Amino acid sequence: MAEFQIRRDDLTTIRVVDTGNSEQDFTLDEGEILVKIEHFAFTANNITYGAVGDQIGYWKFFPPSDDNGEIWGILPVWGFADVVSSSSEEIPVGERLYGYFPTSHYLKLKPAMVKGETFFDASEHRSTLPPGYNMYRRVRAEKTYDPSMEHERSLLFPLHLTSFCIWDALQDANWHGVEQILILSASSKTSIGLAYALAEDDNAPSIIGVTSNRNCEYVENLKLYNGTVSYDDLSSIEDIPTVIVDMSGNKQLLASLHNQLGDNMKYTINVGMTHWEDFQNDAEGIIANRSEFFFAPGHIQKRIADWGPAEFNKRSGTFMYKAALKSKDWLSCTVANGLESLQEHFKDVSKGNFAPDQGLIIKL
Repeated sequence: MAEFQIRRDDLTTIRVVDTGNSEQDFTLDEGEILVKIEHFAFTANNITYGAVGDQIGYWKFFPPSDDNGEIWGILPVWGFADVVSSSSEEIPVGERLYGYFPTSHYLKLKPAMVKGETFFDASEHRSTLPPGYNMYRRVRAEKTYDPSMEHERSLLFPLHLTSFCIWDALQDANWHGVEQILILSASSKTSIGLAYALAEDDNAPSIIGVTSNRNCEYVENLKLYNGTVSYDDLSSIEDIPTVIVDMSGNKQLLASLHNQLGDNMKYTINVGMTHWEDFQNDAEGIIANRSEFFFAPGHIQKRIADWGPAEFNKRSGTFMYKAALKSKDWLSCTVANGLESLQEHFKDVSKGNFAPDQGLIIKL
């Protein structure tokens, strides 16, 4: 067994650690299961987990097996796994699961609140963490489960769930009374998911994709945005009441837009960090009192309380499945074998060098 680890204080330093464990070395307490992770997606979103790991608790999900000094961490990823050993009466060997996993070969879980299609991990160290990340789906019990969509599901469902929640929050706030929505890092998969939702909403304001010069043609060809602007041409953005949805995390870029729009910058939603290196850099001019960090699990809990779990799953699940099907037209998956291959691709993903129409799947 091996683990892909990253330094918590330096997200450019990585290593693969051989823990020396095999499947037979794991012992299970009553009610526990052991899963073997089969494949997972790795995107810039996973780097975001590391950038805000201490603030939100992402480092707590999967502590490294050999690090007591909290120097190293394991980034959570979304993917598929099979149950290979079980002391649970409710989850048998052979179950296939979709959910939140570490970048390693095996994981012990303690299923609770087991239902036909889902259960929650009740491991003590995860008890205070957001419930949405502790839920696992028993995919073979799902009516809509399609094995041929597993790569798209691993890559896009976590991102498009955030997209769905942002759209829902915006329309619930009546778009903050604006005439346009700027989406920064418009080529990112979360941005494209949000654009899918906004483009289908007849009440939504005009949506403008803001991206790098090299991605402008790609964003325009998606035919989802009402306009496309490069980072080098911000002055062309119309000075009208505006919401900014920032997927980039580039504070200098954000400060420039806040200064440029002034009173017409009605609200900024900070979501991702495709430019995560700039996240901790301070920038003068950001209007903090009209900005919020968007935490999707918090919005999910709100809507589950409003709608009930079944209705939330129905609405969000329908959107994510439709969005993934649309994305098949442009998304190409690179499948790489082993944690060592993640080492090889890590720099390109973290530096934003992975083409926007590409997705990385790590198969173990």
